[in-house]
Amino acid sequence: MRIVIAGAHGRIARELGRLLAADGNDVAGLIRNPDHAADLEADGVAPVVLDLENSTLEDVIQVLTGAAAAVFAAGAGPGSGAARKDTVDRAAAVLLADAAEQAGAGRFLQVSSGGLDAVRGGSRPDGMDEVMYAYLVAKLAAEEDLMARSQLDWTILRPGILTNDAPSGLVELAPAVDRGPIPRADVAAVLAELLRTGSGVHQALGVISGDTPVAEAVQALQTAG
Repeated sequence: MRIVIAGAHGRIARELGRLLAADGNDVAGLIRNPDHAADLEADGVAPVVLDLENSTLEDVIQVLTGAAAAVFAAGAGPGSGAARKDTVDRAAAVLLADAAEQAGAGRFLQVSSGGLDAVRGGSRPDGMDEVMYAYLVAKLAAEEDLMARSQLDWTILRPGILTNDAPSGLVELAPAVDRGPIPRADVAAVLAELLRTGSGVHQALGVISGDTPVAEAVQALQTAG
């Protein structure tokens, strides 16, 4: 299966790329910085230099043509301002979804965030700084855009507090989970299993460390349709 990962040099994305390549998939990784290409090649992922902030829809369709699935794992990252939260965390996600629809890449996974209820319906918590507010608003808007798409078999994954701990392989995966930590490698393992099985279609799922093996947690999901 050909799979395209956006934000492919990120820590979750690199873990995912290695897992998918080890499964024998044809994996392409979108990166902004050509200096990151060698890292992806070492992972078994084909690097594609493409900046979603400055690309046309046609550019992205070309990359996704022939792909069965796309994964949005990009983000503006620490140190970026409020404006880039919108151009990356929202607009780039929307662009990738638009391209996936038109290219016929019907499976679409989106890495989102917990805590979005804090800004739902125009709310703004007291004391929340501008950048965090912009980030949550952008992630919520990207989710709402994806949820409205009937042509994509989408799944939204909302990780808890990300850590660089060694993976346990044990998670809690459900539409609503408590706030809690999860190693990035376990998030990647869940994404890989969602792609392997096709489970979780049209569901938004929280994921934190838990007691259930990843494969069992994904297998237990019901398809919302």
